[in-house]
Amino acid sequence: MDTREIQAIIESLLFAAGEAVELERLADIVDVDKKTLRGIIKEMMDTYNYEKRGIHIIKLEDSYRMCTRGEYKEYVSMLMKPGRKQQLSAAAIEVLAIVAYKQPVTRTGIENIRGVNCDHIVNRLIERELIAEIGRLKDAPGRPLLFGTTRKFLETFGIESIGDLPEFESLAVPEEFEAEDAAAGADEDEEQAAE
Repeated sequence: MDTREIQAIIESLLFAAGEAVELERLADIVDVDKKTLRGIIKEMMDTYNYEKRGIHIIKLEDSYRMCTRGEYKEYVSMLMKPGRKQQLSAAAIEVLAIVAYKQPVTRTGIENIRGVNCDHIVNRLIERELIAEIGRLKDAPGRPLLFGTTRKFLETFGIESIGDLPEFESLAVPEEFEAEDAAAGADEDEEQAAE
C-alpha cells in the first residue's frame, strides 16, 4: 500500500470516527508500524495547514481527531441546529483549573484551595465530561475519590496534553484584582447553591 492510499484510509477513519482515535488502533487497521504512521499523519496535518483547508487533524496525546477549523465556526454554526450555549461559570473554570494543575486531586483538596464547597461544580464538570474519577486515595481515611481531566478537556481547550498547559506562575492574578475576584466568586457560589 502506498502513502497516498494510507492517507486516504486514515482520512476516512478519522472522519467516520467523529472522535479521537489512538495511533495504535489506526496502525493496526492499516497494518503500518506506529513510527511510520505518525510521520504520515504529521504530513497530512502539515498539508491541511499549508492549504488552509476547512478541516484539520489535531493530536491529543497519542490519538488523532479530525475537526473543522476554528476560524470557520461561524459558518458551521449556521448549519447546525441552534442550541443553548453552555458556557462555564468563573467558579467552574476555577475548579477545572485546580483539577488540571493539581491532578490527581480529591474533592477536599479542591475545596481547600477554593475555600468553599465544590460538590455541585465538580458534579457538573463530570456531567460535561471535562473531569472524571480516576481512582481513590489509598492512604487517607475513607479512601476519597481522585479527579483528573479527560480527553474531552484536551479537545475542548485545544491542547495536545496536560504538559502543554501554560506555566502556573505565568497565570498569576495581579493583587488589585484578587479582592474583586474573591467577592465575585463568593456571589457566584451563593447563586449556584440556590439552584
